[in-house]
Amino acid sequence: MGGKPTIRGTCVTASTIAGLLATGHSEAQVLALHPYLEADDIRAVERWTKEQEAANSRSETGGRNRSDG
Repeated sequence: MGGKPTIRGTCVTASTIAGLLATGHSEAQVLALHPYLEADDIRAVERWTKEQEAANSRSETGGRNRSDG
């Protein structure tokens, strides 16, 4: 998948699932679209998304918290 993180044992990228969640799909809807996934896979993507957001926030502030000035 071109170096993109995928869901364990599949070719589905984490960003594909994150995109579905970001556009308002519920966990149940995502699981209906991808029945080979499990609820734990969705939670793993949610954790990954938060980690990516935190990493992007740190890089935008030069590694400092926004409140560090």
